[in-house]
Amino acid sequence: MINRMTELFAEHDGRIGSPKMRVELAKSGIFAGKNRVARAMRAGGLRAKTHRPYRVTTDSKHKLPVAENRLNREFAVNEPNKVLVSDITYVRTSAGWVYLAVFIDLFSRMVVGWAVSRSLKTDVVLTALDRAVKSRGLKPGVMVHSDRGCQYASFAFREALQRHGFVQSMSRKGNCWDNAVAESFFRIYKTELTYHCRFNDLTDVWRKSFEYLECYYNRVFRTYRAAFPAGFL
Repeated sequence: MINRMTELFAEHDGRIGSPKMRVELAKSGIFAGKNRVARAMRAGGLRAKTHRPYRVTTDSKHKLPVAENRLNREFAVNEPNKVLVSDITYVRTSAGWVYLAVFIDLFSRMVVGWAVSRSLKTDVVLTALDRAVKSRGLKPGVMVHSDRGCQYASFAFREALQRHGFVQSMSRKGNCWDNAVAESFFRIYKTELTYHCRFNDLTDVWRKSFEYLECYYNRVFRTYRAAFPAGFL
């Protein structure tokens, strides 16, 4: 088993901890309990990349209109293209800060729309939303949940939601748990990519984020959901 674990650890570029390792082993026909997998990883010196704290990018100190918390932490969704959650994070580069906005489908937990920008202006979330709409063919009635950041409270973003017939939902003031799925995603993104890369500029962030999001992260979530019943994961 340890030989296969070493291979998997290398294939995932050290991004794989014991829970994900257990799933990957099962896909290879090797079934083991979570404690056994964790012990074997420690014995083999296979330690997943770790995270560091990151700063908040949300500016909720504004007088723009805010939406009620319609999602209300109902993170379990039984079909795709019904609820999206969104957030923004920062990436340090040699040329200055770059910002990443994402929209995540709550059913699949895949990133269905994303964009990078040198600015925290509303354009970055509008671009990411537009990509989500086009990639998923989203229909009226989709709920879009975010924090109370000024980008999401802006007239331009609210107008875009209204134009598509989407329903807006926002976290309660100062409550990060109301957007826990997006917060969790950024912790993974930071842990598995940005803390272990040097970025030259916005183009470099876009390229490496594309490779991570489209070629690794979304693929992993898609194969996990298709391969295993809910009780296993």
